[in-house]
Amino acid sequence: MGESKRKRGIKDVGKKGILYVIATPIGNLMDITIRAINILKEIDIIAAEDTRKIAALLKPLNISHPLTSYFEHNEARKIPLIIKQLEEGKKVALMVTAGTPTISDPGYRLIKEAISKGFQVIPIPGPSAAIAALSVSGLPSDSFIFQGFIPRKGKKRDEMLNELSKQKRTIILYESPYRIKKTLKDLYEVFGDRDTVIAREMTKPHEEFIRGTLKSILERIDEVTIKGEFTGFQKRRKADIKFLMFFILYKISIN
Repeated sequence: MGESKRKRGIKDVGKKGILYVIATPIGNLMDITIRAINILKEIDIIAAEDTRKIAALLKPLNISHPLTSYFEHNEARKIPLIIKQLEEGKKVALMVTAGTPTISDPGYRLIKEAISKGFQVIPIPGPSAAIAALSVSGLPSDSFIFQGFIPRKGKKRDEMLNELSKQKRTIILYESPYRIKKTLKDLYEVFGDRDTVIAREMTKPHEEFIRGTLKSILERIDEVTIKGEFTGFQKRRKADIKFLMFFILYKISIN
């Protein structure tokens, strides 16, 4: 390593294999970046959360590479196999069904292992449902917490909601539409009646933002078709600087 690199704290990468962490569209194919397309043309294999959906994403781009499944329930078995590909000098792309890998999606353990083995890990930024929704929420975005999915039930769920209620920053949560009504009720009981925005079908033709208080949205949630992508936001009362931004996502498909 040269003297200038040592001074800048740059570490030489001793192995040729590269792991690219590539963000994918959350609903609209046109949101894929030019850089992502160019990188995807050069890689050797794709580790995909859902191989069928990633293949469907790549088909209109005339890109075809070997795919291997990589998701929460098989990652312990797949990580050594993917690391072996990197050891052979392969360029590997990590992709999830929609959005940025590791953001409430698999990838963290693979990335950690690749780094520990000395491989270069390169982010290819792009769509993120959380950030896209935050940008148009109308809630404070200068400081926020991304919590992801909360426990479905029991003591852990209650403890997390109570802990989050103490926060004075915008909070981002993910939830399934099958549990949206229950979660909205629980949030109302713990946080009070905050202003709420639910974003539905983001980036797709029927994109919709449903705004109101928690109570008012609860009263009409049954009128909303529980499909697609949901994102919601809440704010307590005007005199209170605590804010809650509530996301609900489900069944994201590429148009």
